Amino acid sequence: MARKSFRETVFGAEENSAATIDPASLSRFQRIAARMYHTPQLSPLEIGVPAIARAGRQISDMINQGYRMYFFVSVLRIDVIYVTVISSLLSVFNTLIRPVMGIAYDKTRTRWGKARLYTVFAPAMYFGATALLFSGRLFFDNDITDDPRKILFIFAMQLIRDTFSLIYKIPTDNYVNLMSPNPQDRMAVGLWQTYAYKWGGDLLAAIFMPFLDFARSGYIKVSQGVIFSGFGIISAFIGTGGGVLMAWNCRERIMLQPKPAPTTKILFYILKNKYALRNYVAGFVTSWWSKGGYSWDVVTQLEIFGGVPRTWAWYIPRQLMQIVSLGLVEPFKKLFGGDFRKTIIFMRLWDMILGSVPAFVGLSPNVIGSWWKAGLVFSIFDGLIVSNDAPSTVLEGELNREIDDYTEYMTGERPDGSFGILTSYVDKLIEPLKTLVTIWVFRWSGYDPNIASNKRWVQDVVREYSTMYSRVYFLYNVANILPDVVRMIPLFFYDLVGQKKAEIYEALNERRALIAKTDTMSDEMAAMMEMMAETNAKPA
Repeated sequence: MARKSFRETVFGAEENSAATIDPASLSRFQRIAARMYHTPQLSPLEIGVPAIARAGRQISDMINQGYRMYFFVSVLRIDVIYVTVISSLLSVFNTLIRPVMGIAYDKTRTRWGKARLYTVFAPAMYFGATALLFSGRLFFDNDITDDPRKILFIFAMQLIRDTFSLIYKIPTDNYVNLMSPNPQDRMAVGLWQTYAYKWGGDLLAAIFMPFLDFARSGYIKVSQGVIFSGFGIISAFIGTGGGVLMAWNCRERIMLQPKPAPTTKILFYILKNKYALRNYVAGFVTSWWSKGGYSWDVVTQLEIFGGVPRTWAWYIPRQLMQIVSLGLVEPFKKLFGGDFRKTIIFMRLWDMILGSVPAFVGLSPNVIGSWWKAGLVFSIFDGLIVSNDAPSTVLEGELNREIDDYTEYMTGERPDGSFGILTSYVDKLIEPLKTLVTIWVFRWSGYDPNIASNKRWVQDVVREYSTMYSRVYFLYNVANILPDVVRMIPLFFYDLVGQKKAEIYEALNERRALIAKTDTMSDEMAAMMEMMAETNAKPA
């Protein structure tokens, strides 16, 4: 056997992967493999249940990501110094625990599958800790900012939440890849998951912010602590129920290699996936970018648009166009002859151009100083942007799954949990630069969080600080355009399309069928192959 060169060893396919295995060993499964790729497998229940689980997760993430700091400092009343220290400690903990969970997931092989076991017990702990965390004001009804009981409480709840977040999210994020080898199945699941979390998240956000605004202003006799607790409990109920339903009803049909490769080998598998490597390089180049770590959307809505009641009107086009975009998935799939790569490039350029218009229009003091002009400009162009929302999410989701599948094609493994461990540690090197950019962004915008504190929107305030608010409005609309331009470059080199893609997937499915025949076959895989064989026997 010829000795491999350094390039082949580092970047080439692994032995016994679908890319290198003897074609004669696979040929007897060729027609079944083709059927697996072209024939949908999932039932309506299997398509719908993951959407329920995703909706619960989105509600939880919406509260945690958008309002966690506000809850700790303004509702639970803890000094920001303690919150910062806790966040720093947990960041170190997450850095250490992430590889452990990723490796454990990759090495999991049970009679129930790879991901299902985790989705049975992890949701209850993850969502339960979230609900308890945001119910903290009900347990500690005082304004003592250094109360050790409150500090210990949020540390313990966040520790539990962050731990089970990884145990829950890594398997559920990769569940769809294990359910079916058929692209139509995966895109159908992705579509309904997308609308579950977009509509669920947007709807809850549209209700959540007004409740907070009215409670803070004294218009309703409900405390902000009760509002946070209520939404936390709702997310726990939907998320836990959806996770258990998914584990119970959604089968894993993809047959995996029984004995995973050593972790030390898997860590470098990104070098064998040229598509993932290009995406990572583009992401790393822009990872220094930061828009200041602040919720510019909240500032825009409460101060520039004039408060939550006025903001509602400006989000009506978004909600309507999201419904319209649901019917545009199929037309966009056929755009450019079914070439997803070209379609995604077109949609990203569409978003960039339309997103920049309101930002530059808002530089005019005449626009930014008028709540209805600024809101109307945003409303029109935001509605146009989300008109391709569903097609963009579905097609980009499938393209990313194709890139994940290419790793299996080249290595014979699905290292979904540990695939990005090495690159995530490399990203830590850029954190100091990102902090400097955050400071610069705040200085550039000139925004002072205390300007409009504890009072409702006043038009004279916006006019007085028109330059500052123009920059805030600019950040809100185009903060991510520069990184998106760079991250779009790898798409121009993406060639996993047409006949090449079909041949790769047929080889991948042939190898899966070969593993299923030579090793213990799961009931799900056996049923799928039997169905494919029966279909194969019928006249074409």
